[in-house]
Amino acid sequence: MIDETLRRVLDDAGQAIGPVPEIPADDLRRMYRHMLVLRTMDQRMLSLQRQGRIGFYGLTTGQEASVTGSVYPLLPGDWLFPALRETGAAMWRGTSIRDIVCQLIGNSGDVLIGRQMPMHFSDRKVNVVAWSSVIGTQLVHAMGAAWAAKLTGTDDVMVGYIGDGGTSSSDFHAAMNFAAVQRVPLVVFCQNNQWAISVPLSAQTASSSIAIKADAYGMPGIRVDGNDLLAVIVAMREAVDRARTGGGRRSWNR
Repeated sequence: MIDETLRRVLDDAGQAIGPVPEIPADDLRRMYRHMLVLRTMDQRMLSLQRQGRIGFYGLTTGQEASVTGSVYPLLPGDWLFPALRETGAAMWRGTSIRDIVCQLIGNSGDVLIGRQMPMHFSDRKVNVVAWSSVIGTQLVHAMGAAWAAKLTGTDDVMVGYIGDGGTSSSDFHAAMNFAAVQRVPLVVFCQNNQWAISVPLSAQTASSSIAIKADAYGMPGIRVDGNDLLAVIVAMREAVDRARTGGGRRSWNR
């Protein structure tokens, strides 16, 4: 069975309560600065959205550690298939704030030249694919890309992001089932902020957690404190290494 214990490295006061991963001090400072940038950008973009100067914006506020920690362990060749609140993952990999803002405003600096809705950002330079407003579809795209990576023999890993509400979608089921059966190099990263737009978690799933849903597909699943940057990094390192080496499906020989 899936271990539903919440993984943590830091307690609420920021003190270590578990093994601390080895991370260079410069990287820790860079991640801290990145989370501050995300919070500051959220405040500014929300203000512009409320003024009617941009049409749509998805806040990362409260989820900065999840976004930053999930992308830190990845290699440059790995691909990201974000949902609404993972624009910061592209920024960590090199997408500029200017590129993000131009796309949100829809001006002449939009690298997507007006072919996507605001906030539906993609950046080929850093291997980030645009998400869709249709809930969960990016997970199927991530699974397909992971299958292609397996067929072509590359060691690239695909990361598909999804929210708690998306785990109740048919595309989530299709992607999870196919990925596990074919052992493709896919990591599914779910951010559970307790709300699927206007629907609370309790009204859209009877599962005891999101992580336990992996058990039905024969996949490893873990719960992590999304506000614990170090715990997210540790869990993501494990998941990425397992995906890269073909270990995504759990053995049923118990």
